[in-house]
Amino acid sequence: MSGSRRQFEPEDRAPGGCALAADAAAVTLYDRAAEDEADAVVARQLLGERGIDVELRTLQRAVAPHRQARRAAEVATIRFETAPGHQLQIDFGERRVLVSGREMRVYFFVAVLGYSRRIYVRAFLRERHDDWREGLSGAFLHFGGVTQTVLVDNARALIVGRDIETGIVHVHPAFSAFCADWGVAPRACRPYRARTKGKTESGVGYVKRNAIAGRSFDSFVALEAHLATWIIAADARIHGTTHQRPLDRFEREERQALRPLPARPLPVRQQRLSRRVPTDAFVDVETVRYSVPHRLVRRTVEVLLGDDEVVIFDGVAVVARHRRVREPFTRVVDPGHFAGLMRPHDDAAAVTPILATHGRTLDDYAAVVAGAA
Repeated sequence: MSGSRRQFEPEDRAPGGCALAADAAAVTLYDRAAEDEADAVVARQLLGERGIDVELRTLQRAVAPHRQARRAAEVATIRFETAPGHQLQIDFGERRVLVSGREMRVYFFVAVLGYSRRIYVRAFLRERHDDWREGLSGAFLHFGGVTQTVLVDNARALIVGRDIETGIVHVHPAFSAFCADWGVAPRACRPYRARTKGKTESGVGYVKRNAIAGRSFDSFVALEAHLATWIIAADARIHGTTHQRPLDRFEREERQALRPLPARPLPVRQQRLSRRVPTDAFVDVETVRYSVPHRLVRRTVEVLLGDDEVVIFDGVAVVARHRRVREPFTRVVDPGHFAGLMRPHDDAAAVTPILATHGRTLDDYAAVVAGAA
């Protein structure tokens, strides 16, 4: 009957499994719904608006092959091979590691050269702006040159926003300044498409499985030394994708394609912190404790954390200067900071003047004791 809603059932199919026109309509409407991130339920509602009643299970069976094809297209990846010296991919991964008998969360900075697949790894206790920059500068120094671009994740420390309509990425000003100083162009992978930086994604997993899993370390320095040795072995292995040793590909084709390192790069890590000095006259910076003059107890001081040095100020005056230490839970002491607070004790020297006030010495008493014996 014209204008009535008809029921679409599986038996409406012609012999041989040929789909009726309703099948095509269902697929078309499902396709449109899928583009809007909807599902078969929405497609069923749209069919209903066209006067076609269809059971949900029937619709799901009708569109199943089409749905599978869409999902395959979404996950399929065309491998993008970069030219020598063109791109470095960087990322962070984290894992709990036993260090100095204490389980701690360690963050691993991983950098992979896009062409040769040489890898660089560095351990940190956090994943902050300075850690990204220190890791990236360390990678460039390790490889002996700078790539044209660096592909990063959408971490807040690096990417502060993205224009959905234009696709323009807004890079964090500090990271942008760092990249300009080193002469490398930052690029961000597409949101929720981690496969666009698959080399570091697999690199992070490789580090966790091969370099760290099942191991413990006597100190953080021992962990760093282990990673330095491990990356040498990793560069000498046969890579699963290229079927060549990363170091061979690097020396043959990529080393000469890298840009030169900057002659005088800006400081990578320069952070000002405010700390109140506790009664033991030490200030805590990234789990490391640095001494200050004891007269500053209960005062607030300013700490300038640099690449290799920690400088502490009381107002505008420098009151302490220490070499930066990376071993967690270490105490860095300048003995001069406690001068006058503790005096050496000489028991004999302390007792003799008191006895002398009575006209006797320890020798006098010793003689008496010896005579009595």
